[in-house]
Amino acid sequence: MTFNLKSTEDKIARYTMRKNLYITALLFISGSSVLWAQEKDKNKEKEEEGIGTEVVNVVKPYTPTISDANKIQETPSLNDSITTTRKNIEYNIFSVPVASTFTPAKGKATGLKKAAKERLYNSYLSLGLGNYNTAMLDFYTSRDFSRDESLDIMLNHHSSQGGIDNVVLDDKFFNTSLEAYYRKRDRYMSWGLNGGFQHQIYNWYGLPEGVYSDAVIGSIDEKQSYYTGFVGGNLEFEESYFTGGEVYYRRFWDAYSSGENRAVLKPKFQFPVGEELVNLDVAVDYVGGSFDRIYGNANTDINYSNLFAGVKPSIQILNDGLTLNLGASIVYNQDLENSDGDFFFYPNVDVSYDIVDEFVTAYGGVDGSLQQNSYYQFAQENPYVSPTLNIMPTDQQYNAFAGIKGRFLPNVGYNLKGSYIVENNKYIYKSNSIYTGQDSQIVNNEGYAYGNSFGVVYDDVTTISVYGEVNADINRNFSLGANAEFIDYSTDNEEEAWNLPTIQGALFANYKYGKWSAGAHLFYVGERHDRIDSPILLDPETVSLDGYFDINANIGYDITNQWSAFIKANNIANNQYSRLVFYPVQGFQILAGAAYKFDL
Repeated sequence: MTFNLKSTEDKIARYTMRKNLYITALLFISGSSVLWAQEKDKNKEKEEEGIGTEVVNVVKPYTPTISDANKIQETPSLNDSITTTRKNIEYNIFSVPVASTFTPAKGKATGLKKAAKERLYNSYLSLGLGNYNTAMLDFYTSRDFSRDESLDIMLNHHSSQGGIDNVVLDDKFFNTSLEAYYRKRDRYMSWGLNGGFQHQIYNWYGLPEGVYSDAVIGSIDEKQSYYTGFVGGNLEFEESYFTGGEVYYRRFWDAYSSGENRAVLKPKFQFPVGEELVNLDVAVDYVGGSFDRIYGNANTDINYSNLFAGVKPSIQILNDGLTLNLGASIVYNQDLENSDGDFFFYPNVDVSYDIVDEFVTAYGGVDGSLQQNSYYQFAQENPYVSPTLNIMPTDQQYNAFAGIKGRFLPNVGYNLKGSYIVENNKYIYKSNSIYTGQDSQIVNNEGYAYGNSFGVVYDDVTTISVYGEVNADINRNFSLGANAEFIDYSTDNEEEAWNLPTIQGALFANYKYGKWSAGAHLFYVGERHDRIDSPILLDPETVSLDGYFDINANIGYDITNQWSAFIKANNIANNQYSRLVFYPVQGFQILAGAAYKFDL
């Protein structure tokens, strides 16, 4: 008999599992009975004690509903005495045939005629020749290396071989300058460099008449040469407290061993203060030079050296037609040659108000400055100064001014201004004397020491002036204008404000028609005075220089887009006037030439 042990073990396991399930179920039913009995006993106890009071809160969101609306499907009847019955109206059109031979043309859209685009050239050359052996040359070229990088070069020349009537010395002049400017522009910064050279030749030809013999005149060397070399740079920043500035250096010298250095540094700053911007300009300015002698003594030289350092804060306020600029300047001047220094304070305030927009604007203000004078400045204003000058700064204490400007008509503008200026050490050009010893021998025999040059004197001067101008644009091709100024000078030490006019004015007009252009300029300079001293005079003498008119005109014609011709005429009235004592000017002058534009 064979037994299956595995099958027997499975049966025993299943029997054991059923038995365990029966026992577990029996225990669960017993426990539930006990719990139900306990709960029933508790409820019975509560019923015996009383039901009591309970609060039940039922929370349910309010959900309103809208019932459907039914439209009334009937028209109300009207029972009104003024209600009338609607009448039917019939419309009839009476047509009449019209014979016509008009045939409309096809429409064509019209458009604006485009003007021919003017071609721009990067180079320009102009050459002119005239009487008195006059020559003029102007050359300009601009080269763009990229969109933000360029180089400009300029060459200018003006000369004349002289030939003024009744002048015994050489009266020719020569002026040539060459300048280059390089600039670079970036997104937040732009900068540039420039430099150049200038050569000038003038002659002290203003010799007093009837004073010197032919032998003396023949021995005079009246030529003077000026040389100028300079370099500089500028810098501009965007979105920066340091907005930019400039730096400059110039060397100036002449044929008489005179020399001068000028160095300028001017950084600029801008700061926000509340809703306004405050500008702060800083300036450092140095001038120093020397002359090998004073006018009356060859054994004594002249040295000068002045250094400025100053700050100028300012703010601009704009408010409904009112423009107010508030500022001040504080400058320290150090005379390095004499070891002397001092501070200067100047107001810088001006205001303007639009009384009638564009037609009437009132303005006024007061400002002042410490002005740095230099040998270069004097030689450019008056090339006949002697190389024996005393150089010092001018203290313009204040310049108070007030005026009114605007338009009479939309195309006619005007400006009327009055000013009151107080200056200490204002420079004035005065004729140099002839120095003689006890034996009447000339001490200084240089080419400028024959009463034919000018020196500089300084005086405290108060100036009152009234200035007016009118400008009119008759049309887009024709404009004209006029201005005049009346001036009164009050000096402390000198008898007169030498060589300064009390009246001056100008009248000008410009016209362009097609390829033609023309212009005219008339100016007037009133009477001036000077003081001369010569061996034939016992005492110095004050002389008067008559006022004069000078009429100039020019005309030009564009031959092609590149070629043009021009004619210029100066001193058309052939007035033999003198701008300075003993210095007559050239008479009627005419110059003709041509200009050419091209790409280089």
